[in-house]
Amino acid sequence: MDSPMAPNNGAAASLTGEHVGALPRPPVAPTPICSTEATLGRHLARRLVQVGVSDVFAVPGDFNLTLLDHLIAEPGLRLVGCCNELNAGYAADGYARSRGVGACAVTFTVGGLSVLNAIAGAYSENLPVICIVGGPNSNDYGTNRILHHTIGLPDFSQELRCFQTITCFQAVVNNLDDAHELIDTAVSTALKESKPVYISIGCNLPAIPHPTFSREPVPFFLAPRVSNQMGLEAAVEATADFLNKAVKPVMIGGPKLRVAKACDAFVELADVCGYPMAVMPSAKGLVPEHHPRFIGTYWGAISTAFCAEIVESADAYIFAGPIFNDYSSVGYSLLLKKEKAIIVQPDRVVVANGPAFGCVLMKDFLQALGKRIKRNTTAFENYKRIFVPEGIPLECKPKEALRVNVLFKHIQNMLSGDTAVIAETGDSWFNCQKLKLPEGCGYEFQMQYGSIGWSVGATLGYAQAAKNKRVIACIGDGSFQVTAQDVSTMLRCEQNTIIFLINNGGYTIEVEIHDGPYNVIKNWNYIGLMNAIHNGEGKCWTAKVTCEEELKEAIGMATGEKKDCLCFIEVIVHKDDTSKELLEWGSRVSAANSRPPNPQ
Repeated sequence: MDSPMAPNNGAAASLTGEHVGALPRPPVAPTPICSTEATLGRHLARRLVQVGVSDVFAVPGDFNLTLLDHLIAEPGLRLVGCCNELNAGYAADGYARSRGVGACAVTFTVGGLSVLNAIAGAYSENLPVICIVGGPNSNDYGTNRILHHTIGLPDFSQELRCFQTITCFQAVVNNLDDAHELIDTAVSTALKESKPVYISIGCNLPAIPHPTFSREPVPFFLAPRVSNQMGLEAAVEATADFLNKAVKPVMIGGPKLRVAKACDAFVELADVCGYPMAVMPSAKGLVPEHHPRFIGTYWGAISTAFCAEIVESADAYIFAGPIFNDYSSVGYSLLLKKEKAIIVQPDRVVVANGPAFGCVLMKDFLQALGKRIKRNTTAFENYKRIFVPEGIPLECKPKEALRVNVLFKHIQNMLSGDTAVIAETGDSWFNCQKLKLPEGCGYEFQMQYGSIGWSVGATLGYAQAAKNKRVIACIGDGSFQVTAQDVSTMLRCEQNTIIFLINNGGYTIEVEIHDGPYNVIKNWNYIGLMNAIHNGEGKCWTAKVTCEEELKEAIGMATGEKKDCLCFIEVIVHKDDTSKELLEWGSRVSAANSRPPNPQ
């Protein structure tokens, strides 16, 4: 069967870089193993290690305990116990963003239904997450028995039905004869489709030897997908003909560059064609911002300064891997025309709202297009003519209340190729979007699904995968209250993340869409909470800042004396201190949400 090759263990290698491909390997002679080790649990553990998973984020429950024993016994695998299943799923999401694949393990129904939200988010972001559930005893299937951890009906399919809409493959392993095939198919499908999969394993099966597991799992790899050559040539010809006639074309990268493994091909095309290069907001971090023709984020009315003007005034634009939803289109207000656009999806190209070409892989298309396209720097020259450098925040008076723009001025100065930014859903979307990423600096946020609280688990997972980077997480107080517990797990894993807890007293992003008393939250003693979670175990350092002087001192400690600690910096800002982009975006999204019904 087609089989997955282990992704590179370097940060973001398999998802954001080039396709890892089906490289020839020397013949592998599988090693027979002793019958007592020839178990389902060992096979699953070995498979996870082979595809690049070194950490599984788990919450124990009676249905998965024996399976967890086997995962712990695997030398190349670490079991990371999380405080709840939602955070375990978020952590697997963050891990997959860095490592190329992630995994979580929970118990039947009470755990499975709790992790659903995180798996749905991973599905929306095209992340291969292997969700493993310890299921009922195999003898209970097909009986009329009622089990605990269920809703009280003799039907064990409720959890499976829930997962069917948010995973690309579901394996229910309740006998050993086809367990090997189901597990391997699930793992390879996750990598081929770059989507989550669901594997349920009967609680009585992991430790039982079976002949199908009598050899070391043979290392395997995915056969690379290929383009339809005639379709590719036709798509390139039509696109080159269209773009070579344009006066001031531009190119914009979208979030599906990641799943198409076409980030490098996109940049190579920019090098050849001379077009200005922008990204959609959800593609930030996928394209190098130090590139000489990078002009910023295209986000309609709230784009980086001078970017929207260049994009929307162009007579042709290539969108590579875009997602146009109500958020990315700022309430459907983008000033774009389909007849000017080349839309390149991972396996499809549409030229100027006209001919469409299927079975054409984005990476192949961009590389082939680079050989046929004429160099045209007109739009970039226009950008340079109108560009005026950004202003800097007004100087703070001594002990003046801290402003958000001053906070992010200092966060900007912390960034390097050895850091990564995790931006929580909320105003951090907009403030972090304006950060200029140095070469090698990681960046992740969850825009399509936009689940508040995602960043705590995702920070845990990303930091666990990217040991070579110090993670800087920007989290609002409202979001933090949803998932705060797993800062505890960061301490257990000895992570040295810097968390900026931005305390403005509520759900600020919701306030700007539609305000109400429900957007005000109970204020916590966040420093006291962190000290209670720390409880003298592990390395943790906290600070509460209200002005620029205190912020500078805290950052100095976090990056100096306390650089080996998890650093939690609570930043007190005014409840109405938001980015101007959120104000504009919120009003437009509010208008889109409140459109009256069309007359019938």
